[in-house]
Amino acid sequence: MRFLLKGAKGSTKQLAQELGVSQRTVQRWLKGQAAPKPAAAKAIETKVRTKWQPKVKNRVRRQAEKSGFMLHMSATFGYTAAGKSTDDPRPRIITQKLPGDVARRLYEAVDAGASQAEQEAILADALGEHYFRQNGTRARGLDAEVNDVEWMDIEL
Repeated sequence: MRFLLKGAKGSTKQLAQELGVSQRTVQRWLKGQAAPKPAAAKAIETKVRTKWQPKVKNRVRRQAEKSGFMLHMSATFGYTAAGKSTDDPRPRIITQKLPGDVARRLYEAVDAGASQAEQEAILADALGEHYFRQNGTRARGLDAEVNDVEWMDIEL
């Protein structure tokens, strides 16, 4: 509630008008003398989401692009590799720290309207480099492809 009041430049009157209630009602809410009725609570929630969510999303994006993120994924991966290896798809559960440049590529793709398949391709390239090839120290020439994502979780 105080966040909304700050957005209304401290004016309980302006906030009351935005929420469709009286100024005195807003003052009672702020003092803890009354609680918003369900309709007013819904209006407050909607207003907070529209004003607060973009700030939170931008902060999360900056953090991910700066420090990277942890990817937890259960998927079937297909491989293309050098001779004497199989390219049969294999299910795996992978937890891998991915750097900020991967987050940047994902956010840019989302901003450009990338499909889920295009986003999965970015993650597959990143996992190929950082998990399977371990930043170029092993499995040179191996390419990984995400064939089927069972579940995925991203953690900052």
